[in-house]
Amino acid sequence: MGTKERILQEALLLFAHDGYEGVSIREIASSVGVTKGAIYRHYPNKQAIFDSIVSRMEEVANEEAEKFEVSIEDLNRNEMIKTIKDFTISQFVFWTENEFASNFKKMLIIEQFRNTKMADLLWQYLTGGVVDYTQMFIQELARMSNHQEVDVEVLALEYIAPLHLIMNLYTNKQDKQRAVNLLEKHIHSFLSVYLSWEEETGGDENETVRIDYRSNKRDRA
Repeated sequence: MGTKERILQEALLLFAHDGYEGVSIREIASSVGVTKGAIYRHYPNKQAIFDSIVSRMEEVANEEAEKFEVSIEDLNRNEMIKTIKDFTISQFVFWTENEFASNFKKMLIIEQFRNTKMADLLWQYLTGGVVDYTQMFIQELARMSNHQEVDVEVLALEYIAPLHLIMNLYTNKQDKQRAVNLLEKHIHSFLSVYLSWEEETGGDENETVRIDYRSNKRDRA
C-alpha cells in the first residue's frame, strides 16, 4: 500500500474514532508514520483527504448497488421478494464487515449533528436513500398482494428500522450469523404479516406455509 493510500485509510480510521473535526493533520501524519510535509505532498489539506474518502465511498457503494440494479417491471412477486431480502442482508453485511464502509458510517454518525455535509451523506447511504429504494419494492408488492390501501412510506420505515437496530447491536460483535438470522426472521415476519406473503415449502408444489415468527407458528394451506 502506497503512502497516499495509507494516509486515506488511517485518516478515515481516525475520523471514525474521533470525528472529522477532532482530528488534525499532525495526528494523521503520526498515525501513518510520516511527517506533515509528506501528507501535504499528497493532499493540500484535511478537506482534500475527506473529499477523497467520499469519492472512494461512492465507488465502493456503487459497486455494491450494481448488484441490485433491477427493473421491478421485469420481476414477478417471488423474484421481487428475493431481491428485497438479498438487498437487506447485503446492506447489513456491507456496512458491518466492509472495513472502509464501516468506518465511513461511524464517521458520519459522529459528525451528523455538526456537519450538514455528513448529515446529507448519512441520509444518502444509510437512511433516506435506503428507505426510498425499499419503498419502491413494497409499493409494488402491496399492489400484487391487494394491499394498496397501506401507507407504503410507513411500511418502508418499519421494514428498514430493525436493520439499523441490529446493525448497531452487532457492529462490534463477532456473532454476525445470529444477526443475519434475526434479519431473516424479521423479513419473513414482515412480509407475512403486512403483505400476506406465503413461503413455498419443499413438499407438495401446491402447499404453502404462512410463517408468523411472533407466535412461532406455521399454518399450512
